[in-house]
Amino acid sequence: MTVPGPGPRQPLEFHRRGAADTAAEVLAKATAQPYADLSSDVAVKAALVERRVAELRADLASAHDLAQQAQIREALTRTELTLALTAALAARTEALALARRQAAQRYLETARPRGLRTRGRLSRAIDRLLIRLGRSGQAEVIDRAGVWRGGDRAAILAYVKRGADPSAQPAALFDQAWHLATYPEVAASGLSPLVSYLVQGAAAGRSPHPMFHASWYEAQNAASLRASGVSGLEHFLREGAARGRDPHPLFDIAHYVAQGPTLAAGEDPASHYLRTGWRDGLSPHPLFDAAWYRRQMPRQAADVAPLVHYLTAGWREGLSPHPLFDPRWYLEQNADVLEGGLEPLAHFVIAGAAEGRDPSPWFDTRHYIAARGAGLDPGANPLVDYLQGGAWAVGEARPGFPSAAYLAASPELVREGVTPLEHWARKAAKA
Repeated sequence: MTVPGPGPRQPLEFHRRGAADTAAEVLAKATAQPYADLSSDVAVKAALVERRVAELRADLASAHDLAQQAQIREALTRTELTLALTAALAARTEALALARRQAAQRYLETARPRGLRTRGRLSRAIDRLLIRLGRSGQAEVIDRAGVWRGGDRAAILAYVKRGADPSAQPAALFDQAWHLATYPEVAASGLSPLVSYLVQGAAAGRSPHPMFHASWYEAQNAASLRASGVSGLEHFLREGAARGRDPHPLFDIAHYVAQGPTLAAGEDPASHYLRTGWRDGLSPHPLFDAAWYRRQMPRQAADVAPLVHYLTAGWREGLSPHPLFDPRWYLEQNADVLEGGLEPLAHFVIAGAAEGRDPSPWFDTRHYIAARGAGLDPGANPLVDYLQGGAWAVGEARPGFPSAAYLAASPELVREGVTPLEHWARKAAKA
């Protein structure tokens, strides 16, 4: 029996190729629709992503615009607040200026001048005669001048008996130790130093105290002194103080009484400062910051009034009386002041400011005068004017230093009660 075969036999390669073709066709057919669907999905998703990116870009641009607008609004608000604050500070300084004027007026209304004697030829002859009588006569010379607080004859006589003892301090605006050290010839006169000043020293141009600038006071009160013939100290204690005449360029009576000191009956402001005012932290002058200066003083001078220390030693040591006044810098910039051995702050107050000299590298006097214009009172010290209100009336107190911008960046200066340049100088000193 014959078994039928599979039919004609095909080569092996044919079978393999046919199988492969069949598989590809099958696979193509099987996957053709899914790939078409996938391509469509990708295109749709790409379009969606592109649209979303466009939306995000639009949102980002909108957010950027909003942020920019917010920054602009914030800047405008800060500017408005700064302008309002500047106006408030200007109003405050005006109120303080009014308070100072009123305080000075009250002082002048309540102070009682004792009247000046005329120390002419006869009075001088009487003084010479009294001196010949010895200690009791010298005590009488002091009593006649009226410069001893309280007029205690026993205390005056006890003082005279001690002669040229540097530790013997009279109850007067007279620093005996300083006077003897400054004018050593006084000790050889045989007179009590205060008596020597009253009958000889004043005419020779001597000062009784570091806080009494003899030549300056005499220039300010020349007519009255010529008419009376009395010493500058006697003039100040009997009449000048009660009329608001300052004893020294760095002791401003109006400024001092505006701080509310409680003066004893008949007491002058300078004597009050030496007795207790400096211990209470009172300032003798707008350009003398008591707290600022005391931080620089050596410990061994803790019992010395700050202004006295500055006038007798501090300025030579380069101690600064105010953040905006640098003694060393002032002397370096002004050779004539240095060569003349002049105390720099008093020179600035008396003449330097009027001559356009700068008190420190932080304050440009000529620039400020020009910026202030007609708002600066004739004869006013530019730096004092700046500190007492002018700071808020000028755009730039010095070139390149806009006050409003500095106030906006450093609002704490309002709490500290200082001006922009002063605040800047204090920060520079701490650096």
